[in-house]
Amino acid sequence: MENQSVAQKLEALVKLQFIDTKLDELKKLRGDLPDEVQDLEDEIEGYKTRQARFESDQKEIEEGIKKHKEGIKEAEKLIKKYTEQQKNVRNNREFDAITKEIELQELEIQICEKKIKEGKESIGEKKEEIDKINIQIKERGDHLDLKKKELDGILAESHEEEKRLLAERDKATKKIEDKLLKYYERLRKSLTNGLAVVRVVRGAAEGCNIVIPPQKIAEIREKKKIVIDEHSGRILADVDMDSLDEGDKPKTAKVATAAPSRRKKVE
Repeated sequence: MENQSVAQKLEALVKLQFIDTKLDELKKLRGDLPDEVQDLEDEIEGYKTRQARFESDQKEIEEGIKKHKEGIKEAEKLIKKYTEQQKNVRNNREFDAITKEIELQELEIQICEKKIKEGKESIGEKKEEIDKINIQIKERGDHLDLKKKELDGILAESHEEEKRLLAERDKATKKIEDKLLKYYERLRKSLTNGLAVVRVVRGAAEGCNIVIPPQKIAEIREKKKIVIDEHSGRILADVDMDSLDEGDKPKTAKVATAAPSRRKKVE
């Protein structure tokens, strides 16, 4: 590649641009399907995340209900214990103290029962949300399957051609020096139509239609250096001679022809 002439470098770039344009056309055939598939997959993933959060909340509430039920059992045991103790009190002060403890345990039972009721209601709400999410996952999943089948059908049709083009592209890139290839790749990403290497047609660069000065057109025709369009950054690789005005076309040397000699009239 070090001994490549400018003309050879431009030829390699033109070939690479041709291959990339063909690959772009194959991608256009897919339309928005790849993005739609990705969006649906992201949406379903979001639903599954919400579902997992609700299930985690439900499990936490169930654990809470279990603890409250255990709290009720513990309180009932204490009430039974305190009731037995009341039978053996020696004075009113001991009786009142035990009565207060029984009331506290009864209050604890009421609080636990209330929390259990609230927990069950919350679990019911969580289950409703989970059921709704399951329906949404099913609907979006069915839609995703249709989109995937549609995309797979298009990919199957273009698979061999794309595989061939990618192999050609790999060969083409090896014929271009790294610095020039990096510039080409970076430029393609920044352009909406992906045309980084273009011709000059009717005095303007393809892809942006910015008029190219005659002096620069002459430099492009000579192919002695890489000419860059200062407005778009595109590499100007060739000139469409058929579309140039007569005044811009290279002049061909005129061959001088001898004037016909006249013979003297014999008197």
